[in-house]
Amino acid sequence: MNYTFQHPHFFFLLLLLLPMIGWYLWKHRELNASLQISTLKGFSAIRKSRKTYLRHLPFVLRCLTLILLIIALARPQSTNNLREVTTEGIDIMVSLDISGSMQAMDFKPNRLEAAKDVAIEFISGRPNDKMGLVIFAAESFTQCPLTIDHAALINLIQDVSFGMLEDGTAIGMGLSTAVSRIKDSDAKSKVIILLTDGVNNRGEIHPLTAAEIAKSFGIRVYTIGVGSIGTAPFPVNTVFGQQVQQMEVKIDEDMLKEIANMTGGEYFRATNKNKLKEIYEKIDQMEKTKIQVKEYSKRSEEFIPFALAALILLLAEILLKNTVLRNLP
Repeated sequence: MNYTFQHPHFFFLLLLLLPMIGWYLWKHRELNASLQISTLKGFSAIRKSRKTYLRHLPFVLRCLTLILLIIALARPQSTNNLREVTTEGIDIMVSLDISGSMQAMDFKPNRLEAAKDVAIEFISGRPNDKMGLVIFAAESFTQCPLTIDHAALINLIQDVSFGMLEDGTAIGMGLSTAVSRIKDSDAKSKVIILLTDGVNNRGEIHPLTAAEIAKSFGIRVYTIGVGSIGTAPFPVNTVFGQQVQQMEVKIDEDMLKEIANMTGGEYFRATNKNKLKEIYEKIDQMEKTKIQVKEYSKRSEEFIPFALAALILLLAEILLKNTVLRNLP
């Protein structure tokens, strides 16, 4: 609850207190006559009356009365602000490649862990959107359907690891599963973020067929190719234990670009974790949630308590002057 004043210019009337106080001090000095005497010993035993201590009280009450009246004239008002927030959310499915090639160490600590970290940061920055996760390798699986419970989604992303699915790269299956999860959404905007580091080599559905299905449902697909240019360090199990070898990076960029173009999305290439973070930030800017906020204000007049308090103080001043302090100058 907030307090405001309808007529704050009335507070300039408080300046009237200055001449009032000055006039009262001058008048009080004039009323006290001076007399020169040799000693005050004869007056030391005289006790001061309680009326002497109260003689300034009427003036104090008068000043307080004036202050309260000025506040009442300024019309204090209490305001209750009500906000009605309407969000036009965007439903987003992330389709994440977890094939063995995502173990490549050109991203730290590897491609999959870097992709998970950036995806979690992206999800945390969009509290008004429903989001979900599909993982794919040789087959696809819905790790989390569309949900507004982002804490649960983040926990499920953190649980993603290698070996959950048979190895391979079924891009078409990963995309089609994401489409099936988002196609019936009633959101104004439906988006799939498809992240992979390889070439489609498994699955019954061709990636471009899945893209055609996405297009028919008005779903935009942003595709991200993950991997450095040329070769990348990759852990390999040998008879001497695990060793790191340089492996060629193969990404079907032409196909990923075509998927994005067909659905009205865009293709990005991430060669390191910072670049991947920039890509997610760019997608975040392109797919902004629309939020409409309506504010309602309810005002209540609050001058009556101040006016009543001023009246009480005025009556107290009159009562004191005509009873207890009647005979005082």
